[in-house]
Amino acid sequence: MQIRPRRLRTNAIMREMVAETRVHKDQFMYPMFVTHGKGVNHPIQAMPGISHFSPDTLVTEVESLLKLGINKLLLFGVGEHKDATGTSAYDQSNAVGNGVRALRAAFGNDLLITTDVCLCAYTDHGHCGILHGSSVANDETLDQLAKMAVMHAAAGADIVAPSDMMDGRVMVIRDALDAEGFSNTALMSYSVKFASGYYGPFREAADSAPSFGDRKTYQMDFRNSRESLKEALLDADEGADILMVKPALAYMDVIRSVKESTLLPLACYNVSGEYSMVKAAAEKGWIDEQRIVMENMHAFCRAGADIIITYHAKDICQHKWL
Repeated sequence: MQIRPRRLRTNAIMREMVAETRVHKDQFMYPMFVTHGKGVNHPIQAMPGISHFSPDTLVTEVESLLKLGINKLLLFGVGEHKDATGTSAYDQSNAVGNGVRALRAAFGNDLLITTDVCLCAYTDHGHCGILHGSSVANDETLDQLAKMAVMHAAAGADIVAPSDMMDGRVMVIRDALDAEGFSNTALMSYSVKFASGYYGPFREAADSAPSFGDRKTYQMDFRNSRESLKEALLDADEGADILMVKPALAYMDVIRSVKESTLLPLACYNVSGEYSMVKAAAEKGWIDEQRIVMENMHAFCRAGADIIITYHAKDICQHKWL
């Protein structure tokens, strides 16, 4: 018996030498929730270890994250004022605007700030755009999204990330950014975002659950994989700088197919439900949290993700799991 693959598994040093996939902290982007007020550090019940922060406490928390080596954030706002068209989404004094300015003032270019661009946390109906009856009006929503992205860029965001899944929004946002002098602001598109059951805890965190119906007319059908390539390639053609697949864990086949079809960097979003399931099982003692988390991180990289957006990033870096 001449060929023995086990020879290269005989000890830890050997296995480390021939490992095909490696995860590094520079791949992590950490999602955070910023809300209005002062002195707020409010734990989110459905997401153990994750909290709402007001702009002042956000700065304090990010200071500790930077010491761990976490220097890339994805910020979500919790809307204070909601109306039918989500006008507070682009109010420069909202939580995201104040949060971005506070972070930029405190940390300058030591921090990479990405902001989520969507209306769902700012509309009184919880849908991701302007409604006509019970339907989201695609083209009317685009102007609102563009205003939101421009406000974020003006506040100091490095990257804006539209998550709404309206057709054509990448081109409209890119044109608006360029017209306002923000041609260097990058755009990370939620290109492939499925209508998924894995988002439940997030909707508590962002106060963004739809008041009626669901989001299946704009988020993708999880049964479709070829459609994901159409969405990703359209966004690339419209000017996206980074593409994304969301969720991650149940969609690694999609991560792989998108990776093989584009030269753009690819992010995956390890979403709230994926995070909370691991946390809940670990609290019950049913799984080894470190082993499961790091197996998932390597799986995302193995599938082709260059950037991993994950709520686990703080635990990974704090407990030195890498």
